[in-house]
Amino acid sequence: MNGFPSRNAVVLVVADEVELRQKLRLCLEDDNYRVLEAATGEEGLAKAAESRPDTVLLDLPFPDTNGMAVLRRLREQSRVPILIVSDCDREAQKINALDSGANDYITKPFSAGELMARLRVVLRYMPIEKTQVFRCGRLSVDSSSRTVKAGRKKVRLTPSEYSLLLLLAENAGKVLTYQQILRNIWGQDQIDKMPSLYVCLRHLRQKLELDPSHPVLLITEPRAGIRLAH
Repeated sequence: MNGFPSRNAVVLVVADEVELRQKLRLCLEDDNYRVLEAATGEEGLAKAAESRPDTVLLDLPFPDTNGMAVLRRLREQSRVPILIVSDCDREAQKINALDSGANDYITKPFSAGELMARLRVVLRYMPIEKTQVFRCGRLSVDSSSRTVKAGRKKVRLTPSEYSLLLLLAENAGKVLTYQQILRNIWGQDQIDKMPSLYVCLRHLRQKLELDPSHPVLLITEPRAGIRLAH
């Protein structure tokens, strides 16, 4: 590892190609990284939320969901370093990926040496997470530990529920339109996800509100959107 301090760092590989995942696993384990794998974007998002890896290797695209949407949702969940692996070398896609939150971009085919070097760089300069705790009445959201409490009780949320709550907490008091929420959580052009948003909101109210039928935290503004009470 050439004296690199992140020995045994956990790397989440998100790629639909079995051969690519196997190749990356061999390269990473040979350099003493611990490897987690996900075959789809949704599986990758769930594992990233549950396992909190040190970095993510994200292949583009995916058959189950738009790869750029996965990238944006990963960046919303945390500041984990993200290295894009792609067979597309178009400048526009590279710029789009970097602007959407990727830390670096490597084009296939690549050598193991180049991959390891780029990985060392993104880990070396990974940002230090600052503790950010949002509080509103009995609700608290700690974004560094991904802990949500209602009163003194910890509340277990799904990745989508947590993403929605964190997005609202970061914009507390501000009405977010449905389009803004869909774009931030499920990616652009995801109007078909409206039923999922409604279900997510209903479950959050059931878990966080004293009286879900009369919410005082998660407020729906008619014909406008949703806001979290400030």
